[in-house]
Amino acid sequence: MKINRLLEIVYILLRQKIVTARELAERFEVSQRTIYRDIDTLSLSGIPVYTEKGKGGGISLLPEFVLSKSIFSEGEQKEILSALQGMASTTNMESDHVLKKLSAIFNKSAANWLEIDFSDWSYSNGDLFSGFKTAILERRVAEFDYYSTFGEKTHRKAEPVQLWFKSKAWYVKAFCLDRQDMRLFKLSRVKNLTVSDVFFPDRDLLAISPAPAPDRVKRPDVSLELKIAPEMAHRVYEEFREDLIEALPDGSYLVTVTWPEDEWAYGTILSFGEHAEVIKPDHIRETIREKARKVLRKHS
Repeated sequence: MKINRLLEIVYILLRQKIVTARELAERFEVSQRTIYRDIDTLSLSGIPVYTEKGKGGGISLLPEFVLSKSIFSEGEQKEILSALQGMASTTNMESDHVLKKLSAIFNKSAANWLEIDFSDWSYSNGDLFSGFKTAILERRVAEFDYYSTFGEKTHRKAEPVQLWFKSKAWYVKAFCLDRQDMRLFKLSRVKNLTVSDVFFPDRDLLAISPAPAPDRVKRPDVSLELKIAPEMAHRVYEEFREDLIEALPDGSYLVTVTWPEDEWAYGTILSFGEHAEVIKPDHIRETIREKARKVLRKHS
């Protein structure tokens, strides 16, 4: 949107002091003619933007200019600070620096409404997050090895467009150049990421729904009743909605859920160890019993 571009131009000029029309045109992917029209719009709005021709010239703000908080309403100021606070919590970008500047301008302290701690991530996952972020923002092709749920390794080239957090795991949405389709890649299965010097065009890849990868074929759903011991109360209330939980007289919990019938479901049930029992259906109860026997045999 034009208003967003105008505001960002002002912030760029506040930070960089001088910038050329070509640099702004490349950044916003518009013509230099459009940039000059934006500069005229800013000037008519009372923002002291001026241009200098010749070597070393460019677009600047008058040195004494200070962004006035009167440009924004009270509600808009709070929204801007809240949005930047969220960005500062989830990225390593300049948001935190901008947040502090705007807080001073608006004479407000940003409410610390969000904090995300990635400290339990391994070093490699932290590098993956940072690498994909760079590839997305700079629109550079990423290359990496990817392992399916069956352990099959493939080498991929992709145009990443978004980092995505879902169901306790990070994914990257990307246009896979090998498959010529949008795909979801789970970050924990990505190895040996490199961000190439090959740039890809700006296109609305997010409008394309990712196709399910072969290892993510939808499994049939199954309705489960699980009896979970009182010792696991913390997990019961962390992992299940309240309307799925029934507290029993003996202190245990009856949890009724519908899950895809796959190894993830079996693993989740087994992760409760001796504290969970499958009440029904019988075939899931038998599957868990057989898996427990195999575990016992391996540890005998």
